[in-house]
Amino acid sequence: MNRIRLLLTLGCALLAMPVALGQNTLNFPVLGKVIKLDPRFGDLLADDAQIEVLCSGFDWAEGPVWIEDGNFLLFSDIPPNKVMKWEEGKGVSTYLMPSGYTGKTAYGGEPGSNGLLLDAKGRLVSCEHGDRRVSVMTVDGGKRTLVDNYQGKRLNSPNDAVYKSNGDLYFTDPPYGLPKRWEDPRRELDFCGVYRLAKDGDLTLLTREMTRPNGIAFSPDEKTLYVAQSDPKAALWKAFPVKKDGTLGESRLLHDATEMVGKHRGLPDGMKVDQGGNIWATGPGGVHVFAPDGTPLGRLETGEATANCGFGGDGSTLYITADMYLCRIQTKVKGLGF
Repeated sequence: MNRIRLLLTLGCALLAMPVALGQNTLNFPVLGKVIKLDPRFGDLLADDAQIEVLCSGFDWAEGPVWIEDGNFLLFSDIPPNKVMKWEEGKGVSTYLMPSGYTGKTAYGGEPGSNGLLLDAKGRLVSCEHGDRRVSVMTVDGGKRTLVDNYQGKRLNSPNDAVYKSNGDLYFTDPPYGLPKRWEDPRRELDFCGVYRLAKDGDLTLLTREMTRPNGIAFSPDEKTLYVAQSDPKAALWKAFPVKKDGTLGESRLLHDATEMVGKHRGLPDGMKVDQGGNIWATGPGGVHVFAPDGTPLGRLETGEATANCGFGGDGSTLYITADMYLCRIQTKVKGLGF
């Protein structure tokens, strides 16, 4: 273990403890570097912006979501089947366990929850790998299944999701949560879909054209749906026009990062959109930032396989889950919803 990683690990909470060691400091270590590819990137980040490491030691951190009513961040640690909670000045603690698998026997290497988000009532919605469903946590405790099958066949392992302002939930369903992934005998669907769960409970398959659909996000006007594809042979992002009835039109390529695969760690994964319509998308090398037309503006190069990101605080802090690390960077823009 090199000195930097050792210091990061010692400086974080011991995850076995119910509550983290205090973090009454603003002197966090930094990770990676910020790469500017377009002059417009200066409108999004200050020249001296750095990627701060808030804590580390996780198995595979994912799905950060900011909880405004409480002023804290939740994120998934998928292999140990946990949702973690991070608070400024307090550190990290276990918020929920189990998070995505409630069975009694071992279930592969990634059984926990993945993408996390809030519904219109502020309830926690989880994409669950092991239980192969999308669930919502009720106010009185416990969970209720929102969807776990398509036409009677169990979903693969819901990965990420986003709400449309009308209450419809759009989500992706790759096979990463299955113990043997695509080759798992428990798989019941012969494709990886992008779906819409309407507010009335009706489920629609929107597209099956993407080999490994992953992160998902809307443009500010909700006329475009962005979907990441975490296929090393075709590592890319697509943009779909959203029709008036909520279904999708013909896709266009937003950006192809296949040539970066193998040279940089990671694949296209989670993403968020800011109020200006720019896309903050995790992928090979870190967080790629695109203009709405797909022009690369810059990259937050973490040097780690970077899973997801999400805006928090007053909306101008981007939290990043990068392998074993939880990080953040201050932005000059705010994310959607703030």
